[in-house]
Amino acid sequence: MTTKRILIGLPIIVVLFLLQSYFWVPTYEEQTRGNPERLAEYVAASIGDAQLLNPTLSADSASSEINGLVFEGLLDYDENLNFRPRLATSWEIYEEAYFYLNEEAIVPGLGRMDAQGLARFIEKARGLHSNGSDPFSKSLANIEKVEILPARQYLRQFSETAQDGRKTKVNLRISAPERIKLTLQRVDQDLFNHLAQLLGSEYLTSFRGERYIEVEPAEFNAKKKEYSRSYLPGTEHNPVIIFHLRPGVRFQDGHLFDAQDVKFTYDTIMDPANVSPRLPDYEPVKMVEVLNPLTLRIVYKRLYSPALSTWMMGILPEHLLNAKALREECRRRGLDPQTMSIRQSSFNRNPVGCGPFAFREWKSDQYILLDRFEHYWEGPPNYHKYTYRIVPDMLTQEMEFYAGTVDAYGVQPHQVDRLKDDPRYQSFSGLSFGYTYIGYNLRREPFDDIRVRKALGMAVDVNKIIRYVLYGQGERITGPFPKQTDFYNHEIQPIPYDPEEALRLLAEAGWKPNKQGWLEKNGKRLEFTLITNQGNNIRKAILSIVQDSWRKIGVDVRTDLLEWAVFIQERVNKLDFDALVLGWLMGIEPDLYQIWHSSQIGPYQLNFVGFKNREADELIIKIRQEYNRERQVAYCRRLHEIIAAEQPYTFLYVGKWTALLDKRIVIMVRGKDGRVNYEKIKPTKTGNYTFYFNKWIKLPEVPSFAAEG
Repeated sequence: MTTKRILIGLPIIVVLFLLQSYFWVPTYEEQTRGNPERLAEYVAASIGDAQLLNPTLSADSASSEINGLVFEGLLDYDENLNFRPRLATSWEIYEEAYFYLNEEAIVPGLGRMDAQGLARFIEKARGLHSNGSDPFSKSLANIEKVEILPARQYLRQFSETAQDGRKTKVNLRISAPERIKLTLQRVDQDLFNHLAQLLGSEYLTSFRGERYIEVEPAEFNAKKKEYSRSYLPGTEHNPVIIFHLRPGVRFQDGHLFDAQDVKFTYDTIMDPANVSPRLPDYEPVKMVEVLNPLTLRIVYKRLYSPALSTWMMGILPEHLLNAKALREECRRRGLDPQTMSIRQSSFNRNPVGCGPFAFREWKSDQYILLDRFEHYWEGPPNYHKYTYRIVPDMLTQEMEFYAGTVDAYGVQPHQVDRLKDDPRYQSFSGLSFGYTYIGYNLRREPFDDIRVRKALGMAVDVNKIIRYVLYGQGERITGPFPKQTDFYNHEIQPIPYDPEEALRLLAEAGWKPNKQGWLEKNGKRLEFTLITNQGNNIRKAILSIVQDSWRKIGVDVRTDLLEWAVFIQERVNKLDFDALVLGWLMGIEPDLYQIWHSSQIGPYQLNFVGFKNREADELIIKIRQEYNRERQVAYCRRLHEIIAAEQPYTFLYVGKWTALLDKRIVIMVRGKDGRVNYEKIKPTKTGNYTFYFNKWIKLPEVPSFAAEG
């Protein structure tokens, strides 16, 4: 919907009010005249407010934007998408792999072997193949050290649900045999396949861990084999990351950052009381060990290919959120310490991190104010202030950008042709790393029927949405991966627009028209509510188009626009919806565990539509554990195929984005000699034009290179 159409559709008194509001806004020149501080302040606008300023708890884009300025991770991506050091100066990755002595197995040509003989055999084979170029030889040459771990006895205790429904404590008495430990120079996911060639195809797979386990009480003996897979696996991959941390880094309250803060951040995510949506990223971690104040050792339970990227997470200050600090906060606020968790802490509205900007003030639904952190380890940003204003109306955002009271503007689709080449502004554009969709709550009828989901998708003319709502600034999408990546399956065709076939599918599912034309089944009308958030005119238009499309085939659908905080906190997080229009902004890694794995369907988790599929679960795990790019791509494309077939979402489109900046904003670089140089702002490979934001500054006049551009 164009601005012109909005204005024409409004009463004349509203149009006059909007014009008066526009002319009332002071121009950029008026703002800076006698107020040079405006040059050192960056003002951003958002349609919605942040929810929680804590990177371990938040999942919305507004919170993430502020968290990215206040907090810092151990590493991130550089402009070429390579990992670069941040709070960590360097890291090493290697692997510790284990397998148990199989006392029942025979090594071909050698018979049964004890642990010493087995270790010597592997050492000898490694030497013989040290110069080989085939995968088998490379795998053996990758072994740096072979050790024998002694047999041991230990106890494991946990709770199980008995047949009568009562909770029962289970004791596992484990008498583990000797174990071989292999230290590898790098992670080798095919190690055990290659060892099988050396030791015989059944040596590793025939190990029966249940032989070494005694179960109490005896009623759980039937689960002995299942327990052995968890507590006595025959083989085990344990990738390891050693992080070396940057010395002298301080939090914004002056407290020195160290390895204990990193471990505390991990512990916070893993604490069930905090209900962190980040937990799936860190569940594969077996142990975080502080070796000294500036060194961490992180051991993983299993292969986990996205491991390094998860440590981009902003690090929390342990001294402000530990148990002692929370008890003091409870005392101060008169709260019950038994029910208190970090999720309830006032820290989430008064954050302290190691990032380039320090928090100053948050007035809900109005603004968030940040000041540059003068002691930021990389040097303070050029901007002295960062103001994040909540401006729900896009027309108001546009007018304020023209006047200079907001420094950037996300161009609406109907404006792209007019503004993308406007010489007054810097323009950046690209294909979004994400998509927009209609999500169905699969826990509720009728969305538990795949025929209904497919029919609803077929009744919506997505090309019409792209043509008339996005003005062509979008492309069809069929699955869960960013379209510009190798993981996206381009062989999957979009669901066709076919209302007649939609009606046939609905009839097959038992939904037939009544006398009034509404679809009914067993005397119950097919009716539900489609919701989305306020402040997004595109989603609002989609709501209207989809409602009209579904009503044409006899679906009685109501729509509702909700304020962002209510939409997320009360409806999405609490799984209280029928269907919704929403979008995902995706990362570079193809890990979809949080959004699509069946273990992530609870409140405050991201698989809020409740999608469950056994093969999809298996593929998601394989993708996380796969280090071979070709195999990973193949798994992703199969996962795409399954999700597209199941239609838990009606995948709509990936949008094209265009952003404008005033040409006065440039990158300012100060050389070693103190001289200042100005450079043009350039986007990275993913289209991120804010990569060098800490070096941005706004000048009184357009520099010559920008004027020439």
